[in-house]
Amino acid sequence: MIDYLFNRQLFPFILLGSFAFVFLVQQIFYWLIFWRLGRYRHPEPTSKLTGVTVVICAHNEYRHLKETLPLILEQDYPVYEVLVVNHSSDDDTRYLLTQLEEKYPHLTTIYIREDLNFFSGKKFPLSIGIKSAKYDQVLLTDADCRPASKEWIRQMQSAFTPKTEVVLGYSPYYRNPGILNKLIRFDTAHIATQYLGYALAGIPYMGVGRNLSYLKQVFYKNQGFISHYRIRSGDDDLFINRVANRTNTAIMVQPGSYTFSDPKDSLGKWITQKKRHLSTSHLYKFRHKLLLGLYAFSMAAFYGLFILLLACNWSPIPVLGIFLLRLISQYIVLAACMKKLNEKDLVPFLPVFEFLLMMFNFGILVSNMIRKPTRWK
Repeated sequence: MIDYLFNRQLFPFILLGSFAFVFLVQQIFYWLIFWRLGRYRHPEPTSKLTGVTVVICAHNEYRHLKETLPLILEQDYPVYEVLVVNHSSDDDTRYLLTQLEEKYPHLTTIYIREDLNFFSGKKFPLSIGIKSAKYDQVLLTDADCRPASKEWIRQMQSAFTPKTEVVLGYSPYYRNPGILNKLIRFDTAHIATQYLGYALAGIPYMGVGRNLSYLKQVFYKNQGFISHYRIRSGDDDLFINRVANRTNTAIMVQPGSYTFSDPKDSLGKWITQKKRHLSTSHLYKFRHKLLLGLYAFSMAAFYGLFILLLACNWSPIPVLGIFLLRLISQYIVLAACMKKLNEKDLVPFLPVFEFLLMMFNFGILVSNMIRKPTRWK
């Protein structure tokens, strides 16, 4: 009799209660964290314009630097230098940099022929660049990134206040035809919604090295990348995870402050890139892993319970009602965030892409447990 009641009567109610609970958990993330980005308004700049050093690491990046470096060297900003670390390149990068140095006196180049044995990936050349910076405010980007405007440096610098030590920017991908392009851009915008929303909530946990700024003194104070020097990735997210806090971190999402780059042109290349990006999250601080894990788990549980409840052939009205409420919240909150990030064309794909990315990320995390990515580029 007990088994009968449990299987036929209580079990659907237990599932429905669990479904409602994970719905509420999702609402907490939507409205208390992500919504902060959707309604964010940049405060008026409170600091004077100070010198900025733009640091770029380049390994066989002649083709990209030829296009992007002049855009960075011709920024509308009074006092700045661009420091390019040419890391063991064997293409024509050196000749390009020599030519540009003759034209732009605020361009400085550093040449590295060999890696140090104990540093992995990009961290050694990046460390050299930061330590060689003339100015305390360091602005990082990649060789293949193009600033959205001549105001890029000015807008990123304007987010600094006397208390600010870290500024998190946004670096979207270009819009190209095809569903893969939309999926990659949605993934990038969704990740940005999380790390920017968390920063606004006073819980900064990562940044993206394609558009990231912090003070040189912060790098020294925290001994650079020493705490994770054996990890090939993490020069951006692991460093920010360690040094950022609720009082020293600001964000900048004005369109002129973006840096754009080309997305991967095949699913395999994108998955390889995702594997590298997701290979460091297990090293985040415990509270960050807990919150990020809770969000991912509640999302997976929501979809799983939704499918299970419909499969039980039990009253669909409350199930569909909760699903509809979440969908409405999702569109209100995430659409506002997408609009803030100039990604409005992705809004119609919200529920489908969210589900696909949830499955992709789960598969990649499992794959990373089996085999670690070995390349930093």
